[in-house]
Amino acid sequence: MNHTSKKIQAPELRLKLEGWRSRLALVGCLALFALLLGRAFYLQGVNNDFLQAKGESRFVRVVDMPASRGAVLDRNGKPLAISTPVESIWASPADVNLDDKAIIKLASALNVDKNVVADRFADKEKNFVWLKRQLSPEQAARVIALKTPGVFQQREYRRFYPAGDVTAHVIGFTGMDDQGQEGIELAQQESLAGVPGQRRVIKDRKGRIVEDLESLKVPRDGRPLKLSIDERFQFLAHRELKAAVESNRAKSGALVMLDAKTGEVLALVNMPDYNPNNRAAYKPAQMRNRSVADTFEPGSTFKPFAVAAALEAGIVKPSTVITTGSGLSVGGHTITDTHPLAQMTVAEIIQKSSNIGTAKMALQLPPETLWSLYSGLGFGSSPRTGFPGEVSGKLRPAKTWKPIEQATMSYGYGLSVSALQIARAYTLFTNDGVLLPVTFNKREAEVIGKQVLSPATAKTMAAMLETVTQQGGTATKGQVPGYRVAGKTGTARKLVNGQYSQSLYLSSFVGYGPASNPRFIMAVTIDEPSAGKIYGGEVSAPVFSNVMAQAFRMAGVQPDAPSLADATRPTPGKATNAVVVLSPEQRVAPIVARPAAAQVAPVPKDRG
Repeated sequence: MNHTSKKIQAPELRLKLEGWRSRLALVGCLALFALLLGRAFYLQGVNNDFLQAKGESRFVRVVDMPASRGAVLDRNGKPLAISTPVESIWASPADVNLDDKAIIKLASALNVDKNVVADRFADKEKNFVWLKRQLSPEQAARVIALKTPGVFQQREYRRFYPAGDVTAHVIGFTGMDDQGQEGIELAQQESLAGVPGQRRVIKDRKGRIVEDLESLKVPRDGRPLKLSIDERFQFLAHRELKAAVESNRAKSGALVMLDAKTGEVLALVNMPDYNPNNRAAYKPAQMRNRSVADTFEPGSTFKPFAVAAALEAGIVKPSTVITTGSGLSVGGHTITDTHPLAQMTVAEIIQKSSNIGTAKMALQLPPETLWSLYSGLGFGSSPRTGFPGEVSGKLRPAKTWKPIEQATMSYGYGLSVSALQIARAYTLFTNDGVLLPVTFNKREAEVIGKQVLSPATAKTMAAMLETVTQQGGTATKGQVPGYRVAGKTGTARKLVNGQYSQSLYLSSFVGYGPASNPRFIMAVTIDEPSAGKIYGGEVSAPVFSNVMAQAFRMAGVQPDAPSLADATRPTPGKATNAVVVLSPEQRVAPIVARPAAAQVAPVPKDRG
């Protein structure tokens, strides 16, 4: 009986155990489901903001949208600086480990040393490093085709300068980040650069944009800039200055060409130069903008201002005869002329470039009178063009002048100027005594100048300056066939270690034309010519002549002296000894000065 009972209870027990296990499993499943549901609620509700921020920090990015830099144009709309799209390659070292084989392939495609690439990938804490910037689209495509993990490309812009070295010192250049570094590119950085934009995107783990979410800021391209520069004249000036520096075996040279009626800079060239499209091998000396950043003692190109002051004060006339003799003693120093004459008229003093005659006139004036004119012409002050590196030069206060300094300043020693300053000062003679402000931007409004000399004095000086390029003057090689031109030569000894050199000169010429209705002003300086010629009339005046002759034709300027042809142009190397002869009634009492004593020391002599 009992045995039968035990056999019947075993199946019942198994059924009871299986039911309990099923219920336990069901409870477990329900608990797990409740836990998952609670976690989901927590994630979606309670901690949603935190998780969303974490997710976006990994996949949502704000990327820059580059603005295209504004083009720089010449006055006629020809491009002098433009931006072209390029590709740059970057990597995320934190996301990838490359073996040596991959690094070698990548370095080869980038044309970069493999050790450089390896170093870039070495810092695993970085999410962004540049591998190489501003590649051509073709080279960038070869890099991306390798499908190297963690390597990406980015669109940028690179500056290109169509005229290359011809406009280098005017335009300057930008750096790798498209920021202006020199010249107009630096001066007008804010206007040219524009404002980059931004957009929010989603990127995948490989850094690829998979979704464009929204534009945060629309990029604003830089504004185009139209300069006063005329590319045609710039090419002429560059070619002729380069030829002159090379043929005279000179250290350097500078040329500034202005519009005589507006003060606009039409051309500005320096030698040596450089190519802004390929700056890998250039030296600082090549980049130096000598026309605006270097100063020099102007020598005889400064004489017209001292003579103008004497004319304005009424102490002389063009026909006034001044005893020049063999020397002038001032404060224990002797002033001499390279080609002395016993006496000269004021007009001849300009034509022949007499140091003695100019100094005598200057010494008849109060120092304050001369300083007022020199200062009024902008000497000792910045030209205020906004061009980087422009200098003020040196002009000491009149109260500090000694008589010998007053005398030597009258012919360009004891003060310093830039080529841009001296060119600007000659607007005085092309605008009836009005000094014009200079600018590198094309003028859209009428220019307002400053009356510095009376119109009568300015016209008188202009007439005398025209004789300098005529037979008997110091700049016959500055003549332009078919046109009347005017100007002044300078041949200044250079100051070396506190002493004036007996062998190093700065040769210059500043002139304008046509004389009847001036259109262009030009200042040319050649530093340390060493091929045998040193005079400004031999070294610098021919540059003026060559550039002006072609510029007149290009600009359609009508000849104002058709009778002046090549026949009136002196044969190169042949001296001209013609002297302007004045009738007796034109001669008046000379300005008398104490003769030079034999024992007095010489002072720097400008050789015209």
